[in-house]
Amino acid sequence: MERKVLLICAGGMSTGILMKKMEKYAEDKGIELKIDAVGMSAYEDSYKNYDVILLGPQVSYKKEEIAQVTQMPIAVIAAYDYAIGNVDNIMKQVDEIYPQ
Repeated sequence: MERKVLLICAGGMSTGILMKKMEKYAEDKGIELKIDAVGMSAYEDSYKNYDVILLGPQVSYKKEEIAQVTQMPIAVIAAYDYAIGNVDNIMKQVDEIYPQ
């Protein structure tokens, strides 16, 4: 089953780096993954193409607002996992919030 994940951060740059790591991880593990990284100003244009949303820690204060707008499963990536690009833990987060 393909996982469809939208990453949101302040400008889309730091989540763009994380996105590349997640794509490589998924490829190495044989996981089907559609993923994109956008900034706060652009998520409303693309969220309907995804199943879950992960927020960078720097925009965690926007979680409730984004949840209300999108009505989608959403989580904030732990700051340490985000900082070091711990994709194993981040993918576990995806699995925890992914709709069954």
